[in-house]
Amino acid sequence: MAFGQQSGPPASFKQVEELLTLLKDAGHTNFRDARGPMGFTQRQAAGKFTRDEAMEFIGRLQDAESNANAQAAIPAWQLTALEQTISHVPAEHLAGELRRRGWSVIEP
Repeated sequence: MAFGQQSGPPASFKQVEELLTLLKDAGHTNFRDARGPMGFTQRQAAGKFTRDEAMEFIGRLQDAESNANAQAAIPAWQLTALEQTISHVPAEHLAGELRRRGWSVIEP
Protein backbone atom coordinates (compact mmCIF):
# COMPACT_ATOMS: atom_id res chain seq x y z
CA MET A 1 0.00 0.00 0.00
CA ALA A 2 1.39 3.42 -0.95
CA PHE A 3 1.94 6.13 1.61
CA GLY A 4 -1.26 8.03 2.45
CA GLN A 5 -3.56 5.54 0.74
CA GLN A 6 -6.79 4.31 2.29
CA SER A 7 -6.82 0.77 3.66
CA GLY A 8 -10.42 -0.07 2.94
CA PRO A 9 -13.49 0.97 0.99
CA PRO A 10 -14.12 4.71 0.93
CA ALA A 11 -16.77 6.23 3.16
CA SER A 12 -20.09 7.01 1.55
CA PHE A 13 -21.07 10.57 0.76
CA LYS A 14 -23.73 10.32 3.48
CA GLN A 15 -21.14 9.29 6.10
CA VAL A 16 -18.81 12.16 5.16
CA GLU A 17 -21.68 14.66 5.29
CA GLU A 18 -22.83 13.35 8.70
CA LEU A 19 -19.26 13.58 10.01
CA LEU A 20 -18.92 17.15 8.74
CA THR A 21 -22.24 18.11 10.34
CA LEU A 22 -21.14 16.66 13.69
CA LEU A 23 -17.81 18.48 13.43
CA LYS A 24 -19.58 21.77 12.76
CA ASP A 25 -21.86 21.13 15.75
CA ALA A 26 -18.70 20.62 17.83
CA GLY A 27 -17.43 24.05 16.76
CA HIS A 28 -15.13 23.23 13.86
CA THR A 29 -15.46 24.83 10.43
CA ASN A 30 -14.18 21.93 8.31
CA PHE A 31 -12.04 18.78 8.37
CA ARG A 32 -8.77 20.72 8.31
CA ASP A 33 -9.84 22.84 11.27
CA ALA A 34 -10.59 19.67 13.24
CA ARG A 35 -7.35 17.91 12.28
CA GLY A 36 -5.47 18.49 15.55
CA PRO A 37 -8.30 18.05 18.06
CA MET A 38 -9.69 14.98 16.30
CA GLY A 39 -6.33 13.46 15.42
CA PHE A 40 -7.02 13.34 11.69
CA THR A 41 -4.27 12.39 9.27
CA GLN A 42 -3.47 14.63 6.32
CA ARG A 43 -5.66 12.44 4.10
CA GLN A 44 -8.56 12.65 6.55
CA ALA A 45 -8.15 16.42 6.87
CA ALA A 46 -8.82 16.52 3.12
CA GLY A 47 -12.16 14.77 3.74
CA LYS A 48 -11.11 11.28 2.63
CA PHE A 49 -12.10 8.51 5.02
CA THR A 50 -12.62 4.78 4.88
CA ARG A 51 -16.02 3.49 5.97
CA ASP A 52 -14.57 2.21 9.25
CA GLU A 53 -12.76 5.48 9.99
CA ALA A 54 -15.89 7.50 9.33
CA MET A 55 -17.97 5.23 11.56
CA GLU A 56 -15.39 5.51 14.35
CA PHE A 57 -15.23 9.31 14.22
CA ILE A 58 -19.02 9.63 13.96
CA GLY A 59 -19.37 7.42 17.04
CA ARG A 60 -16.81 9.47 18.97
CA LEU A 61 -18.55 12.72 18.13
CA GLN A 62 -22.00 11.36 18.97
CA ASP A 63 -20.71 10.07 22.32
CA ALA A 64 -19.13 13.45 23.10
CA GLU A 65 -22.34 15.19 22.06
CA SER A 66 -24.47 13.02 24.33
CA ASN A 67 -22.03 13.52 27.20
CA ALA A 68 -23.12 16.58 29.15
CA ASN A 69 -19.52 17.31 30.09
CA ALA A 70 -17.75 17.36 26.71
CA GLN A 71 -14.66 18.81 28.39
CA ALA A 72 -13.96 15.39 29.92
CA ALA A 73 -13.72 13.89 26.42
CA ILE A 74 -10.72 16.10 25.61
CA PRO A 75 -7.39 14.73 26.86
CA ALA A 76 -5.68 16.98 29.42
CA TRP A 77 -2.63 17.41 27.20
CA GLN A 78 -4.82 19.13 24.58
CA LEU A 79 -6.15 21.72 27.02
CA THR A 80 -4.40 25.06 27.37
CA ALA A 81 -2.94 26.00 30.73
CA LEU A 82 -5.81 28.43 31.27
CA GLU A 83 -8.43 25.75 30.50
CA GLN A 84 -6.73 23.37 32.93
CA THR A 85 -6.69 26.02 35.66
CA ILE A 86 -10.31 27.04 35.11
CA SER A 87 -11.48 23.41 35.20
CA HIS A 88 -10.47 23.27 38.88
CA VAL A 89 -12.31 26.48 39.90
CA PRO A 90 -15.77 25.93 41.43
CA ALA A 91 -18.66 27.04 39.21
CA GLU A 92 -19.92 29.43 41.89
CA HIS A 93 -16.64 31.36 41.81
CA LEU A 94 -16.64 31.54 38.02
CA ALA A 95 -20.25 32.76 37.99
CA GLY A 96 -19.43 35.37 40.65
CA GLU A 97 -16.49 36.69 38.63
CA LEU A 98 -18.59 36.88 35.47
CA ARG A 99 -21.34 38.77 37.30
CA ARG A 100 -18.72 41.16 38.69
CA ARG A 101 -17.65 41.84 35.10
CA GLY A 102 -21.23 42.62 34.04
CA TRP A 103 -22.25 39.28 32.52
CA SER A 104 -25.56 37.53 33.12
CA VAL A 105 -25.13 33.98 34.39
CA ILE A 106 -27.82 31.27 34.36
CA GLU A 107 -27.43 27.78 35.80
CA PRO A 108 -27.69 24.98 33.22
